Amino acid sequence: MPLQDYMKIVSVDDHVIEHPRVWSDRLPQKYLGSAPRIETTDKGNHIWVYEGTVFPYIGINAVAGREPKDFGMEPVRYEDMIPGCYDADARVADMDIDGVEAALCFPSFPGFGGGVFHRAKDKDLALLCIQAWNDFSIDEWCGSHPDRLIPLAILPVWDIDLCVKEAERVAAKGCRTVSFPDNPSPLGLPGFTGDHWSPLWRVLEETEMPVSLHFGSGGFVPGFPFTARTGTVGRSYDGPATDAPFAVAISLFATNLMWSTSELLFSGNLQKHPNLKILLSEGGIGWIPYILERCDFTWEKHRWYQDIAMDDRPSDLFKKHFWGCFIDDQHGLNNRYDIGVDRLLLEIDYPHSDSNWPNSRKRAAETLADVPDEEVHAICELNARDVLRFPDTSKR
Repeated sequence: MPLQDYMKIVSVDDHVIEHPRVWSDRLPQKYLGSAPRIETTDKGNHIWVYEGTVFPYIGINAVAGREPKDFGMEPVRYEDMIPGCYDADARVADMDIDGVEAALCFPSFPGFGGGVFHRAKDKDLALLCIQAWNDFSIDEWCGSHPDRLIPLAILPVWDIDLCVKEAERVAAKGCRTVSFPDNPSPLGLPGFTGDHWSPLWRVLEETEMPVSLHFGSGGFVPGFPFTARTGTVGRSYDGPATDAPFAVAISLFATNLMWSTSELLFSGNLQKHPNLKILLSEGGIGWIPYILERCDFTWEKHRWYQDIAMDDRPSDLFKKHFWGCFIDDQHGLNNRYDIGVDRLLLEIDYPHSDSNWPNSRKRAAETLADVPDEEVHAICELNARDVLRFPDTSKR
């Protein structure tokens, strides 16, 4: 039997739609009036309300099972979603339908990297909200199926000391990665150059937790057609609106991670933190060979007069520190040796609009048809289990 027929898929990028009780079940009573809560609009739609701001669940964030012609940006109710979006038992059943063994799930309401809480006014409450989400993610969502759902946490990025403390706390609870803004600069935070984040990088090295940079988690998406706080990715961007269709932003999603990757490669921090591991979540991989070639070219020509490493070729640093993550990227697979087969991870993206559910396994088999079985096994499962320290303990 070919290896592809029985190997398991470990997805490094899916999403959980938080159920309405995530915060009400976990926060002190005195905060429940101002904590995130679900309300019903006059039109019957469900919305999150937090600190006076409305956050609707945008349709394309929960479209698993729908045909693309039925996608839309309109707000939705929980009843409009299939239960696997917000119910862990139903999620695992949907993973069985899709042929997926394990999944790492990013937040929805908080933003992929917790940006909603970064922008909050009451930072004491925001910290409690982050801790509540992490406890939900680790104890409830993943704890209900510990061999199938991989624990992820978000951090209070507005305070480096709190970041370190929360990273240590969630590591002790069994967390396998932290989601961090793909670029802190648009959030008004220090970028990846400099030593501001070094205490966090040290904790992540010590605890063997990779940092996941999910595209859009820094609050800026090139080509995003709306102004700030629209309730979806890019909502922290306060620049001018554009007339470009949303398709432009969707098509340009990898450009955020090009910036982040380039800055990290030239930052000098990878040399200071040799065991730091970075996942480029939902960024695709087709662009990676180009940006590595360009960074190497830049390094060859321009390192002599700048404060950048003289002896460390950017492409060599990439292959020590980075993993590329893709959903459906034939060009990237065709150029996989320029990236490194051991640096590639598969994503399913359930229940978002880029997902191929319930045909993810079928689509993966199509895109990987010409890839040797041993490489397929690494890309679909083994690389993820290794970098996330998530061994196969199931009896399946």
